Amino acid sequence: MLNELKKPFQYKKVDLDRLEEGKSGAYSFQKPKADNFWGTVRRIGSQLAERKGMLTYVILMIVVSSAMALLGPFLVGFSIDNYIVDLNAGTLGWMLIALAIVYVLHSLSVWQQHMWMIRIAQDTVYNMRTRLFRQLHKLPVPFFDKRQHGDLMSRVTNDMENVSNTLNSSVIQIVSSVLTLVGTVAVMLWLSPLLTLVTMLIVPAMVFGMKWITKRTGKLFKAQQKNLGELNGYIQETMSGQRIVKTFSQEERVIEEFMEKNRRLRGTAFWAQTFSGFIPKLMNMLNNLSFAVIAFIGGVLALNGVGGITIGVIVIFAEYARQFTRPLNDLANQFNLLLSAVAGAERVFNIIDEEEEASDEADAGEIDGVVGEVRFKDVSFSYDGDDGTISHLSFTASPGETVAFVGPTGAGKTTLINLLSRFYEADDGEITIDGRDIRTVKRENLRRQMGFVLQDSFLFEGTIRENIRYGRLDATDEEVEEAARLANAYSFVEKLPDGFDTKLSVDGGGISQGQRQLLAIARAILADPSILVLDEATSSIDTVTEIKIQEALQRLMKGRTSFVIAHRLNTIQQADQIIVLDQGEIVEKGSHERLLEEGGFYHGLYHSQLKQEMQPST
Repeated sequence: MLNELKKPFQYKKVDLDRLEEGKSGAYSFQKPKADNFWGTVRRIGSQLAERKGMLTYVILMIVVSSAMALLGPFLVGFSIDNYIVDLNAGTLGWMLIALAIVYVLHSLSVWQQHMWMIRIAQDTVYNMRTRLFRQLHKLPVPFFDKRQHGDLMSRVTNDMENVSNTLNSSVIQIVSSVLTLVGTVAVMLWLSPLLTLVTMLIVPAMVFGMKWITKRTGKLFKAQQKNLGELNGYIQETMSGQRIVKTFSQEERVIEEFMEKNRRLRGTAFWAQTFSGFIPKLMNMLNNLSFAVIAFIGGVLALNGVGGITIGVIVIFAEYARQFTRPLNDLANQFNLLLSAVAGAERVFNIIDEEEEASDEADAGEIDGVVGEVRFKDVSFSYDGDDGTISHLSFTASPGETVAFVGPTGAGKTTLINLLSRFYEADDGEITIDGRDIRTVKRENLRRQMGFVLQDSFLFEGTIRENIRYGRLDATDEEVEEAARLANAYSFVEKLPDGFDTKLSVDGGGISQGQRQLLAIARAILADPSILVLDEATSSIDTVTEIKIQEALQRLMKGRTSFVIAHRLNTIQQADQIIVLDQGEIVEKGSHERLLEEGGFYHGLYHSQLKQEMQPST
């Protein structure tokens, strides 16, 4: 592996036609969605148009700077013909002052347009990023289940930064280049149509060269953004799962997969930058060629007195020829940047345009004073719409009752909780709380009635006090500390250097798994939910901590309807009702003792697990 890392880079040429079709043997790209280039550009333009006043001022400054850029060379040529050639220095000083004023105005207008455009661009990107982040929190859970979180992060960061960098410079460059181009051609035609025609001879070569290059860079920039998102997603995934990677000694395989994704990104980035880099080289070559042709033909015409060509006119044309090719060069360069930015903006808008979590029904209301009777009536659901995940499932949980779900992986245990919390909607049947169909209850209100303590409790970066208060943001410090006492977390928190003000790193780093669980229970206690969901909150915990957690859970569950997703069957023996699931159907239902007496599916699961636990460890 180390030898592989030391190998020199080898850039295999990309087959652009196969790249477009998603068949590149070198990089195995998937086919990107159909581009909507102008549609995306219009959407960015509509964002910029929200600041019409500032944008108008920027355009005015661009007009001024473009006019000054045209006036300067004209005054130089005029001075040569009228003062230098004729050896008339009488008013040359005033002309030099005029030139100084022109270039000062040019510099001031350029400074103003850049300063205000940066403000417009940053405001626009700020709003776009805010819309994107807000939209992410409005999307349904299934959206996140099907996508890499790293790729979503890439859209919020890399793609938005790409848009920001382009808006800071491209808008000014494009408008300025167009104005300069139009103004230059107009003045050139006024001075000498013949030399203008000579200058225009290079345009077909420029157009052909730009078309050949941009046809390739568009596809490559699109693939580059896609591969960057995939690489970021993989990095986040492996960093989050670093403990598992090391546990199974998969470092070498992870590095190999990273290198493969990195190679794909390197390949597209290399060729995207290579092709886009051809543009300034082509333009410089054509610019030098144009300068030489104008100097030669203009000199011949001036010597022969044809068309009123003078030395001053030749100087003006030489400078305008450069100004003529420079806007084309800038437009070509900005078009490449624009392609990259539009590819990023399109990925951002794709998320903004995603269908939000379905709105509550028009007649949906709130449910207060929940007693806790939960009933599933002939409920069926499928994730993919084909094979049923759960089928015609019915049961009732009485108020204050503890219901445990057991069964093999994929039996539908977590699906039931997803349906109850309306993260997913049932295909058929009805789910009610206190006799009320949950589809007639606002989602936000419904979820406020529920508390979750999961197997892997997530804690945010911040203090312990802030993490507990997440259960109820208006809770006082005394209520937070009381919740910690009830969750058996107070003693270990008080021993920390800063107590409840101890700052945790991302995902609760710095404290043990058992302590994180106790804080999660404290958070649920503070929220005071009517319905409780426990996803094996005591798994992989040492015996002493498990006792503390069980005591805290008993306090939390008291008087509440509780649903327990059980993996270890010895933790649910006191449940009022155990529902045994297999392939999305209820195969058995009853108390622990009753199910053991029946000698069915549960009996087999229990004794099989008990036998494994009794086997001596080696």
